[in-house]
Amino acid sequence: MNQQEFVKWFGITSVVGTVLQVGMVLAGHYNEFVKQNVFAAGGMLISLIVGAWFGGVAARSKAGAMAGGALVGGDCALVGIAVSVVLKDSEPMILAFGTMGSAVAGLIGGVVMYALAGSKRSPQAA
Repeated sequence: MNQQEFVKWFGITSVVGTVLQVGMVLAGHYNEFVKQNVFAAGGMLISLIVGAWFGGVAARSKAGAMAGGALVGGDCALVGIAVSVVLKDSEPMILAFGTMGSAVAGLIGGVVMYALAGSKRSPQAA
């Protein structure tokens, strides 16, 4: 995979994750159950999934899967949490802690999916 493909997949996974995060935040803004029970776990799950997606399709190394998964997971959470703070549904300190937690979730997803997909990669894709 060349750099252009890497950047393409980084963009795709980031946008999908951001749309899902913002969708969850907007649902929580209008539904108290979602706000109280889904924000933390749902946000980290979204980051885990997009990190895994990135690690499975775009990472060329374990380090790339870890870094890419963390960046994808963290950046989509950052935007979602920022929207939540602006809507006054989350405290500003959650912006730091939630983004870090989601980045870790994305890192875990990226490296796990890279490890699982590793045996199926062709030498050209690795």
